Amino acid sequence: MSALIRVQDVHRTYRQGEIDVHALRGVTVDLDKGEFTALAGPSGSGKTTLLNLIGCLDRPTQGRVLIEEDVISEMTGTDAANYRLQHIGFVFQAYNLIPVLTARENAEFILQLRGVPPEVRKATVMPLLERVGLLDMSERRPHELSGGQQQRVAVVRALAAKPRLVLADEPTANLDGETSEALLDLMLELNKELGVTFLFSTHDSQVIERCRRVIRLRSGQLAQPDEGDA
Repeated sequence: MSALIRVQDVHRTYRQGEIDVHALRGVTVDLDKGEFTALAGPSGSGKTTLLNLIGCLDRPTQGRVLIEEDVISEMTGTDAANYRLQHIGFVFQAYNLIPVLTARENAEFILQLRGVPPEVRKATVMPLLERVGLLDMSERRPHELSGGQQQRVAVVRALAAKPRLVLADEPTANLDGETSEALLDLMLELNKELGVTFLFSTHDSQVIERCRRVIRLRSGQLAQPDEGDA
């Protein structure tokens, strides 16, 4: 199986006042197409920083990040934004739905940004909303949906554009245990059936237990299996 993501000797240093904060220190890791993988570790271990680099939301201080043959770590500005729009789906802890749009309109949003015609957008997202149990709620706005329902809309939004990769940053943090379990089951099913690659940043044991692979970080470095702290 060929690598979808290659992280090569990546460092990320931030300047806070007079202090250099080393968020990542020489991380090298590959992820294959179709993986269902967690980045795990305690707060401050570098999980979100690494996710942001892979998501083309930030650039490393040193090293390279590639998605297939695209060196995304060298992209900036419009190029980075266009790459995210065309190739990466995001699921955020805070859902990030647009309050004035319905569930269907939120699910269509990335397709709309791509210039996909309205009838094609609707034909794409409605089967996915049905799949996640929200067909009857497609015209409701976010405030009329529960947290779990909003997160399912966010998953549909991420998948509707058929990205190479879906990145999920603490997607279960605001959900109760039962809702988290149902959402994880759904994403695992979509991973198996559609071949979508999922990468989570998390310290939720439910997420870690469901993932087929766990990449553990500690103090900005890859941890050995017995050193990991979920």
